[in-house]
Amino acid sequence: MIGAIDVCGTMEILLQKEKSEKFGKILQEATLIIAPDLYISELTNTLWKYNRANILAKDECIQYIKDGINYVDKFIDSKELWQEAFSEGINNNHSIYDMFYMVVTRRNDGILITNDSVLAMICKNNNIQICY
Repeated sequence: MIGAIDVCGTMEILLQKEKSEKFGKILQEATLIIAPDLYISELTNTLWKYNRANILAKDECIQYIKDGINYVDKFIDSKELWQEAFSEGINNNHSIYDMFYMVVTRRNDGILITNDSVLAMICKNNNIQICY
């Protein structure tokens, strides 16, 4: 099984939230975990916000970023995905950032690990497997 993961799913695992065990199980069972390369920027920005809000210390954020990056075995170049992601954003009236994750998952016949309810519904409506 190929798994794809978005930052919402990653944060759930990193912060040991409600779905962390369920999401972690998919990470362990998958033969390959993939994500678009924008994942690194998005993860870094998300943890910067946690630091900025004084929720997490700088050192904690850095470790979480490293751990989150290490969850992914292969990053897919956004240059290969942007046209399809753009079209899906228009078709689904939704953020192009999220559509990159949907496209990566669909192209690889994978299962998307996400805690984003709107993205999960869009994937479900497009017959893409989700772990939500």
